[in-house]
Amino acid sequence: DLSGTELPECRVNLTEAQAECYQKIQAGFAAGKPVLLHGSTGSGKTEIYIKAAHKALKEGRNVLYLVPEIALSRQLEDRLYEHFEERLMVFHSGETAAVKRNIAEIMRTQKGAEGNYILLGTRSSLFLPHHDLGLIIVDEEHDNSYKQDSPAPRYNGRDTALMLNQLQNNMGSKCNIILGSATPSLEELYNCLSDRHIKVDLTER
Repeated sequence: DLSGTELPECRVNLTEAQAECYQKIQAGFAAGKPVLLHGSTGSGKTEIYIKAAHKALKEGRNVLYLVPEIALSRQLEDRLYEHFEERLMVFHSGETAAVKRNIAEIMRTQKGAEGNYILLGTRSSLFLPHHDLGLIIVDEEHDNSYKQDSPAPRYNGRDTALMLNQLQNNMGSKCNIILGSATPSLEELYNCLSDRHIKVDLTER
């Protein structure tokens, strides 16, 4: 039960370059389009993700933060806990069945802004009972670990996240999505060239 846990104040201080990117991302969201955040390693994409996630939580929405591998999830967990405390939940194949069941139950029964959450997870977390999603973050969107080749069903986590985003919007839940990478996939670059998505560059380390 997440009710009664207060959302801490946002303590992220963006650099001038990060703040400019953040504003461009918000403009992309206002235009109703997915955003590709193309940022070199060490440019500070994570701070921008945290700022955007905090905004969604403050608006009473839920957040899904996807990473391709468990190792990345474990690196991020402590950092995200500093900002979101008890609102943070973690879901990946390394968790016990009891923990996974508990998370799914919290999500199913969670109601209202007081119990909203940020869920950090690998691709399997896409299939949890999400609702009221305000933001989906797909970090390292180019990574092959997002692809489920076996066993069936076979799917690409990045594409499934885009579909989940669309489903949430179709159900009337205004949901935004950021796809981040230092080396964007050809598919994502094509989406930006064809004006389906908006590309935001963060080059300053």
